Amino acid sequence: MWLSEIMLQQTQVSTVIPYYARFLEKFPDLKSLASADLDEVLRLWSGLGYYSRARNLHRAAVEIMNRFGGAFPDNRVDLETLPGIGRSTAAAIAVFSFGRKEAILDGNVKRVLARHFEIAGHPSERAVLDRLWHLAESLLPATDIERYTQSLMDIGATVCTRKPTCNECPLRASCQARRKGTELAFPSARPRKKNPLRTTRMLVLRHRGNVLLIKRPPVGVWPGLWSLPEVPEEEIAVEYCHAKIGVSVGRIRELPVIRHEFTHFSLDITPALGVVSGRQPILRMDEAQWVPVHEADGWALPAPVRTLLAGVLSGELEQD
Repeated sequence: MWLSEIMLQQTQVSTVIPYYARFLEKFPDLKSLASADLDEVLRLWSGLGYYSRARNLHRAAVEIMNRFGGAFPDNRVDLETLPGIGRSTAAAIAVFSFGRKEAILDGNVKRVLARHFEIAGHPSERAVLDRLWHLAESLLPATDIERYTQSLMDIGATVCTRKPTCNECPLRASCQARRKGTELAFPSARPRKKNPLRTTRMLVLRHRGNVLLIKRPPVGVWPGLWSLPEVPEEEIAVEYCHAKIGVSVGRIRELPVIRHEFTHFSLDITPALGVVSGRQPILRMDEAQWVPVHEADGWALPAPVRTLLAGVLSGELEQD
């Protein structure tokens, strides 16, 4: 239950299913996850996005082993103390795993309550969120909490969607927005804010069927994942390769920009291809490795880097 709740945060069920199966096969219990190397956890998570979820999952497993003696916490208060578990996720685990009487408030439930009670404003606003939490808690039944919670989630996921099928909804008779024909107005749209644009050049350096990967710092964008070296805008790529990485490249060829959208900003990536001459050099960069081209997909790579390599390396690197 815990694993599925974390994976389903901001990710569709159809996307999660294969990751969920692979993850459980590799880490069938808390002990195996807690004792695993973080790189292996991130590798299995690679492509699912929002990598802080994987790091928090690993940290939480370690904490459960250390703080709770390996016994999974059975109440919302203790669950909320674990990395990556907020109020609603803790409540969902407590409800479905232990039958606790707790209110959840995921995105689907927020939409159901906002329409049913005509709650104006976007749930990201503190006053709106507080009112939704109050409603969610006041509506909890005395018994059968699992069925009630699952039903509420299912209504939001299948009926009370962004394009609702109100005629099929079991709550249509009491829904205030439905009665007035204003269901599409709730919840209010999030205030639109244009994301800032960042740019970077990523070096795809080739050497005898290998590609150079570097491990990113533990903080910032894609922390702890393996990626490609990045060249600062003010640097000349060939000179940067020699001075900072320790490799000699005769020519750098830039490819068209690839755009990747994050939650809070957009990133334009310019792939820059180069072939390293001579013997395999001793690298000056920390946490850098030459990786066989056809093994790179098995490493913990950010999604846009994986896409970039799949598109570029399949044809380009085989020419070494």
